Amino acid sequence: MAPFDESRREENRGILSFWFTCLMSATTHTEPHASNIGQRLNWLRAGVLGANDGIVSVAAVAVGVAGATADLGPILTASSAALVGGAISMALGEYVSVSSQRDTERALIEKEKRELAEMPEEELAELAELYRAKGLSEETALTVAKELTAHDALGAHLSAELGIDQDDLTSPWQAAVSSAISFTLGALLPFLAIILPPAEWRVPTTFVAVLIALVLTGTISARLGGAGRRRAVLRLVVGGALALAVTWALGLLLGTSVL
Repeated sequence: MAPFDESRREENRGILSFWFTCLMSATTHTEPHASNIGQRLNWLRAGVLGANDGIVSVAAVAVGVAGATADLGPILTASSAALVGGAISMALGEYVSVSSQRDTERALIEKEKRELAEMPEEELAELAELYRAKGLSEETALTVAKELTAHDALGAHLSAELGIDQDDLTSPWQAAVSSAISFTLGALLPFLAIILPPAEWRVPTTFVAVLIALVLTGTISARLGGAGRRRAVLRLVVGGALALAVTWALGLLLGTSVL
């Protein structure tokens, strides 16, 4: 198998592993002490934003068109376009964003390597000062700095100065695929809710399905992030309901005045 294919396979495994861990964490009360918690929080951000964006944006398009016409064709076309276009947009935006972040992290790593090679004594003193600032005595801070430098000088400086783990940089491909998947999964709910019921039930069914979905995603995000559940759910539900109400009213207005 080609190295590129193997790399992509590993990224897909990482995505599936992350989402499995998130689902398991959402059903337990364990605290997030994993060493890669920063990257997991990035995944959580991308995943929740993607799912919520898929739910609300596709539902808003579908409900807006349904307010203008009862014909299934325009509703199906607009909803499909919103789903596909939104997934691609989310993936592209996340890829560009994480690529920029990764480029910056790599540049900082290279800069730290140069400084360690060119002025090791100054870097040792800087590391000791960082630990003194955290509350260690001068002697202990210097001892810790020396021991960490002997073990892994670059890793010690990246962690203490920049909060970077050179072995755990965020993958742009993983972020892009995760965002596209989460958007699509979120968008499928309003998509099916608007096209499957009879014409008179399309909008009410979509409203109910979207609000229930937002309650679930708000609960999961609050649980995983350790935030208050009520506030997270309330802002999602209110925002989603407002978006649907506005687009539906706009569809009614345009359907009446144009058609």
